[in-house]
Amino acid sequence: MSKLFSPLKLKDVTLKNRIVISPMCQYSAIDGFANDWHLVHLGSRAVGGAGLIIQEATAVTPEGRISYGDLGLWKDEQVEKLKQIVSFIHAQGAIAGIQLAHAGRKASCELPWNGGEQISEGELSWQPVGPSAVTFKKDQVLIPHELSIKEIQEIVMAFRAAAQRAKEAGYQVVEIHAAHGYLLHEFVSPISNKRSDLYGGSFENRIRLVIDVVEAVQSVWPDNLPVFVRISATDWVEGGWDENDSVQLAAVLKDKGVDLIDTSSGGNVPDAIIPAAPNYQVPFADKIRNEIGIRTGAVGIIVDAQQAEEILEQGKADLIFIARESLRDPYFPMHAAQMLSDDHEWPNQYVRAKRN
Repeated sequence: MSKLFSPLKLKDVTLKNRIVISPMCQYSAIDGFANDWHLVHLGSRAVGGAGLIIQEATAVTPEGRISYGDLGLWKDEQVEKLKQIVSFIHAQGAIAGIQLAHAGRKASCELPWNGGEQISEGELSWQPVGPSAVTFKKDQVLIPHELSIKEIQEIVMAFRAAAQRAKEAGYQVVEIHAAHGYLLHEFVSPISNKRSDLYGGSFENRIRLVIDVVEAVQSVWPDNLPVFVRISATDWVEGGWDENDSVQLAAVLKDKGVDLIDTSSGGNVPDAIIPAAPNYQVPFADKIRNEIGIRTGAVGIIVDAQQAEEILEQGKADLIFIARESLRDPYFPMHAAQMLSDDHEWPNQYVRAKRN
């Protein structure tokens, strides 16, 4: 059996293979509610054979959405449709996960196919927040509201409440989004965090919010189910958050009982020069995994089975997160199994396609 199609046990959850569908925003919700688009989008990737499907960044408050089309989990009524989605994913032999998020200063944006720019006025606009009154782009009209200590604590409790709802919906993995320039990443990076209180300044203070959120989520999340944290391993600019900071953070997260670091990068600086190429983020997952001894996921322009297999065989990561390639090919795991000559079980409804 190939490494890619070997199972992985994380606490009481066993993934049937090492392929994870990365959380990818669909910008198709209304008032945070999931609908049939999300059912079919996520469900088709489960039918396609992935071991773990992680639902897109799901906002813990209305103001924590990137756009008005984002999914949310800030009220109980949003759970019902999610239960249906989770049930379908599990019926296909995959594991359903959810990413909990807050967009911070990158909130109040238009849908990407409408330009994606921040909306500064009107009913589809709202006040972004952040660690400091520093905009993401220099020309943005909406200045982020600098969060007070009380407001920070309220957001921590919002993550806790959303994790409780995620548990009720039946998800078996929860991922905390601390990457891509959104709120938790904004706090850890000195580029966006100019505070001088207990949430700013030193490394220990800047990571405090991430740790607070992890502990809050863990307080309601079952001990036997895994918790992931997605990080941006580097800001890709001098003076920003870097890979050594990420290694240090990963050590703290390991001590806190986090099960896996989903290792991405960038997103906090609009003009960063990112050397995007196949495997360009894998060295970060490798470094964290082998220096700290915590499981990692590799993500970023991983597009074929042999590439994924080599990352795992070389011990650079434990899971392979597939994003854009899964949009192009929802059945990537089936095709990957064929490439690796692996005995992967197809749905009965699709067996004829395999034979032909």
